[in-house]
Amino acid sequence: MTREFANQFALEWIQAWNSKDINTIMSHYAEDFEMTSPIIMSLVNEASGTIKGKDAITKYWSKAIKTNPNLHFTLVNVFIGVTSILINYKGHRGLSSEVLHFNANNKVNRAYAHYIQE
Repeated sequence: MTREFANQFALEWIQAWNSKDINTIMSHYAEDFEMTSPIIMSLVNEASGTIKGKDAITKYWSKAIKTNPNLHFTLVNVFIGVTSILINYKGHRGLSSEVLHFNANNKVNRAYAHYIQE
């Protein structure tokens, strides 16, 4: 993982979410992508907090985008791992972070969202 790749990916990721275009957002993810988030537990009543498969996550995020029309992310920082990055950003829920794990094709295959719980 290089700083250049991580920064470029984070900027494109933020822009994709701010566009609210689900196809642009999903272009960053692998077909076998799985997402874990505390919001999944409440929004779709999934006790594990995990949704698996790009199609299922596309439906989930499409619903989330419609529910939050003022969705906007501002990049704060990017942290680099071995095959992952952590994107720290400000969004409609306040300060948030997502850990994104990449496959050999530089597509995200696992993601873990973290939010400050009030």
